[in-house]
Amino acid sequence: CAKSLRVDAWKGDKNSQSLVTMLGTEQIKRLTEKVFQDENIRRIMPKGKLFTVSVEGNIGSGKTTLLDYFKNSPNVEAIREPVEQWTNVQGHNALQLLYDDPKRWSFTFNLYAQLTRIQMHAKETDKPVKLLERSLHSTRYCFVENCHREKVINGLEYSILNQWFDYLTKKDNTGLDLIVYLRADPDVCYERIRQRDRKEEASVPMNLIQNLHDLHEEWLVQQKYYKAPAPVLVLDANCEYLEMKEMYETKREEILCGYV
Repeated sequence: CAKSLRVDAWKGDKNSQSLVTMLGTEQIKRLTEKVFQDENIRRIMPKGKLFTVSVEGNIGSGKTTLLDYFKNSPNVEAIREPVEQWTNVQGHNALQLLYDDPKRWSFTFNLYAQLTRIQMHAKETDKPVKLLERSLHSTRYCFVENCHREKVINGLEYSILNQWFDYLTKKDNTGLDLIVYLRADPDVCYERIRQRDRKEEASVPMNLIQNLHDLHEEWLVQQKYYKAPAPVLVLDANCEYLEMKEMYETKREEILCGYV
């Protein structure tokens, strides 16, 4: 089951390529954990260099599982989707409202989602790899786009969300170095959603999962209407958990931009 596809090869600058070469030696691999806890050694790294990796995919594709796998790495700051913020906006469950009445709440929710995404992008860390569960870009090219095609937001709302996105993505801290796309069949995602039984997802329809799958494919694989903002590593996410763990380990250096 385990398959991967590189849509575009990752290329770092000269310093990052040198670092990858260093980490490829057995000696450095054995010392990696110590190296990145040593402030004296940190100073040889490019000053302020941070790799930002976005984990993208459908609802139920396994994004949280991937973040949980890498979250204890000494080189990784894993930042999960702010679901707790979405389900408690000063006592209001914005996510539940969205699923219950998308025509009424899609604009409001996506506006708030963009705010929380920029907070994820801007979060400070002293670790070299920031691993995000989705990004500003997927909010725009998958979720906002779906709302527009399904006519649950009107033309004015669509324009406002797009202008807000364009403004935010001009900021220095919203860039991505790599996108990891967990590519899972819609029926697999739908079954996982049913099994995990989250209250807010009880009313998620299959057609939404199919639409989001198609939009991820257009954006990250076909790049039909928009160019992806970073190289894309596509992983087959239809596999069972143990197979996925093996794939994550095999692809560890690639997912973490050369770190282990």
